[in-house]
Amino acid sequence: MTSTKNALLSEVASAIVDTDNKVTVVGVGQVGMAVAFSVLAQGISHDVVLIDCVEDKLQGEMMDLQHGSLFLKNPRINASTDYAASAGSRLCIVTAGVRQREGESRLDLVQRNTDIFKHIIPNLVKYSPNTILLIVSNPVDILTYVAWKLSGLPKNRVIGSGTNLDSSRFRFLMSQRLGVAPGSCHGWIIGEHGDSSVAVWSGVNIAGVRIRDINPVIGTEEDPEKWEDLHKNVVDSAYQVIKLKGYTNWAIGLSAASLAHSILKNSFHIHAVSVHVKGHHEIEQDVFLSLPAVLGGNGVTNIVNQCLTEAERQKLLKSASLLEEIQKNLKL
Repeated sequence: MTSTKNALLSEVASAIVDTDNKVTVVGVGQVGMAVAFSVLAQGISHDVVLIDCVEDKLQGEMMDLQHGSLFLKNPRINASTDYAASAGSRLCIVTAGVRQREGESRLDLVQRNTDIFKHIIPNLVKYSPNTILLIVSNPVDILTYVAWKLSGLPKNRVIGSGTNLDSSRFRFLMSQRLGVAPGSCHGWIIGEHGDSSVAVWSGVNIAGVRIRDINPVIGTEEDPEKWEDLHKNVVDSAYQVIKLKGYTNWAIGLSAASLAHSILKNSFHIHAVSVHVKGHHEIEQDVFLSLPAVLGGNGVTNIVNQCLTEAERQKLLKSASLLEEIQKNLKL
């Protein structure tokens, strides 16, 4: 008896199943789902796989997205606890990790997440040896280093989300003060995605006009307008959001999607992302920190050599030393 499908459709040629823009997102918590939704809603990838160890939540998140396929231009959305489902991914985005417990040291938190990465990273590379890894889990700079060591991938193909979001927050806060769009405010946060991040006040500009030429003490303690408060607000932003709603997800999801777009579309946009920085700005430590980097289909193609002031460079060197102190005690 002929099936309804066979009666309706006459096959002309076999369908191509594999795609060239497959993205795997590991971790279906608030951040992972914000990443997956942002990637799908913006049409960055039409082939997304979700991986997690909690099967019920995983299947529920997959079904919820699949039910909206009509509004997402019919992407392929799959989910599995088996990493084999990630095979052939051009980009693997890792958001999985544990939160800091009360009274727990930062090193203890890093070690627990490192132990989780020991399972995640080798499995991703096993099934997608040509993939690019984008690490979003915190502390992102150290975990990007861990992913690089565990994966065996070249440094250009292991990237941390870094201060891409910090720089976005910086430009937004600047735009609020000046009354112009964030996209018209140009400024960078580099270094650690955390308390020791560095605001590059020497390069902040609007339409090519350096703000430091107008206000020579901008970003310093001598500044009567207290512009340095913007950087303090950037550092405190996540804490403020977490205090109000319990977690952050939308902004980091959009940030990760912007990085995915630059990689999958081979667009060569410049982002502040966590990259291997040894040899840059006289950094001697084997660490990952954020610097402006060009992203394309091969991951990081170039790192911008910023003209930092000596004060900014010293702060960056301090960031590198802080991270090395934590890294050297990790058990990989």
